[in-house]
Amino acid sequence: MLTKDELIEIEKRLNRKPNHTEESVFDAMWSEHCSYKTSKPHLRRLYTDNKYVFSSPGENAGVISIGGTDKVAFKMESHNHPSYIEPFQGAATGVGGILRDIFTMGFRPIALTNNLFFGDPAFSDDSKRVMDGVIAGLTHYGNCVGVPTVSSKIKFNERYEKNPLVNAMAIGHTRERIIKSVAKNPGRLLYVGAKTGRDGIGGAVMASDSFIDGVDLRPTVQVGDPYLEKLLIEACLELAKTEHVIAAQDMGAAGLTSSSTEIGIKGGSALFKGTCGIELNLDKVPLRETGMEAWEILLSESQERMLFVLHDRGIEEAKAIFDKWDLDCVEIGHTTEDGNFTVYKDGNVCCNFPLSALEYPEMERPWKPIFEREEAQENYFYSSELIHSQYDSEVQGNTIKGIRDDVAIVRIPRKDARGKDKQIAIYTDSFPYQSYINPDQGAENCIVSVYDKLVSIGAKPIALTNCLNFGNPENPEIMFEFKETIDAMARICEKLDFPVVSGNVSFYNETSGQNILPTPVFGAIGLMED
Repeated sequence: MLTKDELIEIEKRLNRKPNHTEESVFDAMWSEHCSYKTSKPHLRRLYTDNKYVFSSPGENAGVISIGGTDKVAFKMESHNHPSYIEPFQGAATGVGGILRDIFTMGFRPIALTNNLFFGDPAFSDDSKRVMDGVIAGLTHYGNCVGVPTVSSKIKFNERYEKNPLVNAMAIGHTRERIIKSVAKNPGRLLYVGAKTGRDGIGGAVMASDSFIDGVDLRPTVQVGDPYLEKLLIEACLELAKTEHVIAAQDMGAAGLTSSSTEIGIKGGSALFKGTCGIELNLDKVPLRETGMEAWEILLSESQERMLFVLHDRGIEEAKAIFDKWDLDCVEIGHTTEDGNFTVYKDGNVCCNFPLSALEYPEMERPWKPIFEREEAQENYFYSSELIHSQYDSEVQGNTIKGIRDDVAIVRIPRKDARGKDKQIAIYTDSFPYQSYINPDQGAENCIVSVYDKLVSIGAKPIALTNCLNFGNPENPEIMFEFKETIDAMARICEKLDFPVVSGNVSFYNETSGQNILPTPVFGAIGLMED
């Protein structure tokens, strides 16, 4: 929820009080999940570029070049809170979301991994409920959408009892141009995919707050459809091969609000110096429920939806493509030159303010050093075989080493009969028990271990992604954990020439005052050398 000071700041920026719809938009976009207001000043210090990096942080996924026209995109994200509330759907939609980050940029998804953290399922019925539901959701979505899950790791500790961590990573490949999320003017806004409902409303804000026992948050969890996502993948990749696409963004956290405002802000900042605005007509948005208000349509997190910015000449071809795949494709607005976010419903203006007003001022939260902690204990209770056997790790036929191997290897088929197939190695890991004792050393040791694992199987480590899971950042000791982790990442990644090209920060992993262990998870791509 917006604070009193934030409401005052909004009134100052708008020179008036916001209406209910506008206040809802600010509430979502100023959440920790969307704004990165706490982490952004620290993340700027990371080492993010070398000769292999094609696109670094700021886009939907990091992109590296692996020779010729071959490019690989990869990113890791969390779906922690939703996976406790509704384990099956929370985990399933986490997979759907990370896949959309990949094919939004024009990459075909070729592999999935996950890192999971639970309480003790041997002694807690609730932890067993969560674990069983999460694994079922992950396997259901990945298997049905036809992307192999090539690695899965699970750790158990009582600190994850009511705050499990579900971190998913997706990898994609293309030889085509990449699609970025920067709007240009003129451009026409195309809504594609599933219809909009009331599921997931408030998800971004929920993910930016601590849990309180007894509060029902089930309506904030999204509901996914992997079979529809498969159709969406094929349609989006077909459209990406045309020359019509200016920009694209999936409707993830905060839904249509974030997808539209973010491409406008990026366009204005990077290209038009604040002149690129967004105009939407909500009456054109395909709905599956009646009576939805403007703020509900804007903040719905219904899954399997995308927003494209297209040249005028591409509208009809785009509609033909999505009609072929039996998906909604509707023009709902356009870019403007006034720099405003203007939204209409029922012929009335329900939002109208400068997009620049949505940019949250960075925060410098205080931190407090940790001097001494007792060692945290890790426990294993389940056979990995019982879990790994549920994943399809061989669909697409390019998995060389998969779910039962320490390091996964996936083949990149050659373009023609000449030359050799390329192979990429994929490895993820986390050292939360070390990070709890010493956040700096724990992060450094984990990154070095990931690097060494790739080297040990004959791969050249190329780049790194991450999911940084921490407790409540309003606690100075938690901020110290985060700051020390970033310090280590900045130092060791530059020393190893191991750039961080994408990532995610998940704060507020706290339930009734109990924080999780500091849990930075690292995922890396290596190129198998001849």
